[in-house]
Amino acid sequence: MSIFYTLFIVGCLWWLGFALVAIVRKQKPVFLLLLVLGIAWAALGLVLAGWEEPVAAVIFALPVLIMVPMMRIINEYQRGVLFRLGRMMAVVGPGFNLILPFGLDVMRKVDMRTFTIDVAKQEVITRDNVPVVVDAVVYFNVFDPTMAVNKVADYTKSTSLLAQTILRSVLGQHELDEMLAKRAELGQILRQLLDEATDPWGIKVTAVEIKAVELAETMKRAMARQAEAERERRAKVIAAEGELQASEKLAQAATVMSQAPSSIQLRYLQTLSEIAVEKNSTIVFPLPIEFLKHFSQKTEGDAKP
Repeated sequence: MSIFYTLFIVGCLWWLGFALVAIVRKQKPVFLLLLVLGIAWAALGLVLAGWEEPVAAVIFALPVLIMVPMMRIINEYQRGVLFRLGRMMAVVGPGFNLILPFGLDVMRKVDMRTFTIDVAKQEVITRDNVPVVVDAVVYFNVFDPTMAVNKVADYTKSTSLLAQTILRSVLGQHELDEMLAKRAELGQILRQLLDEATDPWGIKVTAVEIKAVELAETMKRAMARQAEAERERRAKVIAAEGELQASEKLAQAATVMSQAPSSIQLRYLQTLSEIAVEKNSTIVFPLPIEFLKHFSQKTEGDAKP
């Protein structure tokens, strides 16, 4: 009998402990149910105190069968949406919680952390009729657990499918060059549109990143030829600008040297010194320009009758 009463006291303390948890968590229906069931269990135990041990074992198994399914532990990064008889009652915070047994209460846990969706590769036709394959990533989190549970059946799958649709729609309105050069701006546009569409579901889209834009091999070769031609054009323009600047400087130098004829002789001597440094065997004899002018004037005089 002493063992029976010891187990009976332990069972009563168990009922009492669960009732105190219900009071602390401000779960009045759970507390009332535990109070009624605890009183009924205690009365049944006192009535059957002198019965056989199998009957006593069944009595002490009742608290386990009733109270263990009532326990719910919610992690810090989770929230529980509580339904009672099909109606949503409250959002349950993290910690140890109790719910009504026998299917009266149903709790759905919602993860509040940031989710990452790798959007399936989408084939997009750009505005300039170029087929590309775009790969993107969507980051989002739940900001309202009740809306995420009540407004959409599977918010992760729905957000992924919506991201694919918006990705094709938005990128199809831009040309290939814009898509390649303005990934950050396009990501912001995609994030804004996707966030507006998922707000009724309690979803907050934090970022949309375009990971890669894949082109066909023929388009890659065409772009390579275009880039090569552009670089050749730039090289020719730079060379022409260099020639222009050099001719302007030479014209200025000729003007200065024409004002001082002796500078031409100095330039001859400087040229000889430069050739001598290279250990060249070539010998150069400078010929004054005035000497050539004398012959040209004589030729013109002989040509006149």
